Amino acid sequence: MSEEFGGDRDENSLSGRVMRYAQVSGTMGGLAARIAGQQLFGIRIDKAQHAEELKRALGGLKGPLMKVAQLLATIPDALPKEYAAELAQLQSEAPAMGRPFVRRRMAAELGPSWQGRFQEFALDASAAASLGQVHRATAQDGRALACKLQYPGIESAVEADLGQLRLIFGLYRRYDRSIDPSRIYEELAERLREELDYRREARHMALYRHMLRNEAAVHVPDVLPDLSTRRLLTMSWLDGQRLTNFKDAPLEQRNALAHNMFRAWYVPFYDYGVIHGDPHLGNYTARPDMSVNLLDFGCIRVFPPRLVKGVIDLYHALAKGDQALAVQAYETWGFQDLSKEVIETLNLWAAFVYAPLMEDRPRLIEETNSGTYGREVAENVHGRLRALGGVTPPREFVLMDRAAIGLGSVFMHLQAEVNWHQLFMELIEGFDEQQLAARQAEALEAQDLPLPA
Repeated sequence: MSEEFGGDRDENSLSGRVMRYAQVSGTMGGLAARIAGQQLFGIRIDKAQHAEELKRALGGLKGPLMKVAQLLATIPDALPKEYAAELAQLQSEAPAMGRPFVRRRMAAELGPSWQGRFQEFALDASAAASLGQVHRATAQDGRALACKLQYPGIESAVEADLGQLRLIFGLYRRYDRSIDPSRIYEELAERLREELDYRREARHMALYRHMLRNEAAVHVPDVLPDLSTRRLLTMSWLDGQRLTNFKDAPLEQRNALAHNMFRAWYVPFYDYGVIHGDPHLGNYTARPDMSVNLLDFGCIRVFPPRLVKGVIDLYHALAKGDQALAVQAYETWGFQDLSKEVIETLNLWAAFVYAPLMEDRPRLIEETNSGTYGREVAENVHGRLRALGGVTPPREFVLMDRAAIGLGSVFMHLQAEVNWHQLFMELIEGFDEQQLAARQAEALEAQDLPLPA
């Protein structure tokens, strides 16, 4: 354990897991029974109705299963559309811990005299989410702080939820064999377990400050190591407004926000092979000058440099109609045993995702001005893959696809009209895989983070 962080104790207890399973197993057991009845006896189930029941059951929980459900809802074909539509409505807010509980938690993390280490500390949370809650505080030197305090017993919650997630995927595999979700599960499980360690998130924040040091329009909080532990992350408070407040703002402001968000997400990827895997509206705010604050760094993915090259190669393959280069790109991503028909099907989805980058002009991210066309493309791809015997998405594909679709949803919300092609070409100009590898290794080593496999 690093000396700069406080200690912790294991809360991943058997009793915690048992209680967690009991909360959600009734709903999942009901789904299992209904699907079995449909398969064995031809009993038709109303998936839309059951999806609504599942949303209600999960919405009452405080923990990562809700977070996973939200994430799955944005990954095309990870769940049947009826379930994805309902789960996408889950809110990231959860009931906050009360004042006595907060006092006990803070004492457990910083010791009995913890309040003396702050000038002020608000016992009422300013925000509550799936894994923890945020409190405003003031440092002894007067700086405004945000203290993210993890919920107790969350490790047992994660393990229990991952067990339920495996069951969900197993049921879905019986329902439809066009997508094998086994590697999706592996990726989500690893990312969720990483999010529990706030020391790791602190290193991620330092990494992002380094990668975005030349981006004046992107702001990353500073971490206070002396006031942080594995389950408490204390950082500087960044003032800003939610992006939802800018839906009806002048186009110039919305375009500026979209430009800055694009840079915030993709400068780290194309320069260092690092991407933020959780691009939802609650993870950033906007300042009066339309610069953006990045607020959460739990779900960070570091990719091998070859994968970044694969993403760029696929763009060129689609732009030039180069089938051989497309095959090389998909194999670089980790797809295996690709037939000509499967490649053509994957190209349909890739053409949809890359479409905004193909035209050298300002445009909406989705010119149909809705998500309907994207759903139609996804359903077409899904049906063709089913007919071809299915495909197993590689782990690397999961958060890459989520980031592209999630960030695209933000741009759709803003109704920004930006020359996405120009932004993309500025990032990949002069790309060199070896130089990226050297930059990545230096940056990760400086923050004591591992190199990607």
